[in-house]
Amino acid sequence: MLDERGLAYTYREYTKDPLSEREIREVLAKLGVGPRAVLRSADAKKNGIPDDLDDDGLIAAMADNPRLLQRPIGVKGDRAVVGRPAEALLEL
Repeated sequence: MLDERGLAYTYREYTKDPLSEREIREVLAKLGVGPRAVLRSADAKKNGIPDDLDDDGLIAAMADNPRLLQRPIGVKGDRAVVGRPAEALLEL
């Protein structure tokens, strides 16, 4: 979609170059949400992530297993959006 519109972006392969805990915290701050808001529930259950895990533990789990994060997440400057639906990326 971004290609079709001629919009420049940088793609990061999250499985090969996962976000660190610090980067996840920065993205969450830009999104204005906690980690549960970007958690892929099905993957969390599949990986045995307990429902009562605190935010720090959840962020650590996301850094260890990037598939726990919703994606795509677009970041531009001090703003970020979850690209679900993909058109949300156009808000940036």
